Amino acid sequence: MKSKYFGDKAFYKMVLTVAVPIMVQNGFTNVINLLDNLMVGRIGTDQMSGVAIVNQLMFVFYLSIFGGFSGAGIFVAQYFGSRDNENIKNVIRMKFLIGAILLLAGTGIIYFLQTPLIELFLHDGSITGDLDATMGYAKEYLAVMLLGLIPFVLGQCYTSTLRETGETILPMKAGIAAVAVNLTLNYILIFGKFGMPALGVTGAAIATVISRIVECMIVVIWCVKHKERFPFLFGIFSRFRIPAGIVKNVVLKGLPLLVNEFLWSASVTMLAHCYSLRGLAAVAGINICNTINNVFNIVFIAFGDAIAIIVGQLLGAGKLAEAKDSARKMRVFAVLICIGIATIMAVTAPFFPHMYKTTDEVRHLATQFILIMACLMPVCAYTHASYFTLRSGGKTIITFLFDSVFAWMIVVPTGLLLAYHTSLPVVWIYLICQGLEVIKMTIAYILVKKDVWIQNLAQK
Repeated sequence: MKSKYFGDKAFYKMVLTVAVPIMVQNGFTNVINLLDNLMVGRIGTDQMSGVAIVNQLMFVFYLSIFGGFSGAGIFVAQYFGSRDNENIKNVIRMKFLIGAILLLAGTGIIYFLQTPLIELFLHDGSITGDLDATMGYAKEYLAVMLLGLIPFVLGQCYTSTLRETGETILPMKAGIAAVAVNLTLNYILIFGKFGMPALGVTGAAIATVISRIVECMIVVIWCVKHKERFPFLFGIFSRFRIPAGIVKNVVLKGLPLLVNEFLWSASVTMLAHCYSLRGLAAVAGINICNTINNVFNIVFIAFGDAIAIIVGQLLGAGKLAEAKDSARKMRVFAVLICIGIATIMAVTAPFFPHMYKTTDEVRHLATQFILIMACLMPVCAYTHASYFTLRSGGKTIITFLFDSVFAWMIVVPTGLLLAYHTSLPVVWIYLICQGLEVIKMTIAYILVKKDVWIQNLAQK
């Protein structure tokens, strides 16, 4: 029993070698996001709510980029496992093409539809907040944030490829540098330090954009200086031709992932809309909860990436039995670690909301939201690890059904029903909707156990 679910010292060393740099990078990023959120929160609740609404819209774009690159990433990991550099280069070309299309579409939609999109989250129903002021702050923040999408997409194209080939240290270092720049500029620009004007939410947006430019430049320059390590990153644009077979394979495997990430992130946004129907206090409370939750979630997020990398490379190398065994042990490892992390999160939940300059109403709601997410963290860890297990073998249709179809067929209708047709308090709506993750976990267990995801795409 022990050998089936638990690895030896060498196994965990290998897993942590991949996962820890991702945890560190995501940890720094989310801690800085927390500090960024706190700084904006120190200005006022309306400013915090405006920024939170824009970030919810940006979340859909970010996840769409992640989904668009993920389909290609399956092939990068497996081609790297089989040492096929030429096809890695072809897949990277597909990444650039996908990124350019999504960048144009996403920027256009967010810019031209910004008013109706922001209004989705502006509703009376609490004693906290000014709707008109929140709208103004949201637009002010959005105007600058749109400029940061170009370096974000370019940077993600490089960093995702590096991670898929097992290079996680560089993205970690670039991420740390970026968040250090972001934190410093936030302090200077939001509050007007060292002779600079106090720019508030605009200052927060400027700091974020500059930090993304810095992160992108570090990664690109480092890659240029280390051509011998990553030959597949060069000559991409000298002959920008992609074999039809690669295009077909990436589209067939990647389109479900792109649609999945878009629909899943849209479902999260729709749930945020449902919660916002109970007033701006709910928007602010959810924002505080999500910010804290993201800090604690870095472990199981990193384990998902590690599964995609390690299991994908094993499948590409034809080591199918080893891939299955490693995936199972990593899922168990992720859940056990998250039980401990969730306990810490629950114990400290009442203290986080008091770091914000906001109302008691918002603090009370945020505390309850955080406690709910702490209780569900081990469940989320298992479903997240299962998602990446299925995805590593290219079962993108199954992951689409598992993720987005479940969200839009079960979770979103439940949220809409409770928000529009009952008088339940927002905490109960939140608990019921998030608690549906238990059903998803059961489905995940069944899907992974069937072993339909075990396949070598690099030989097809």
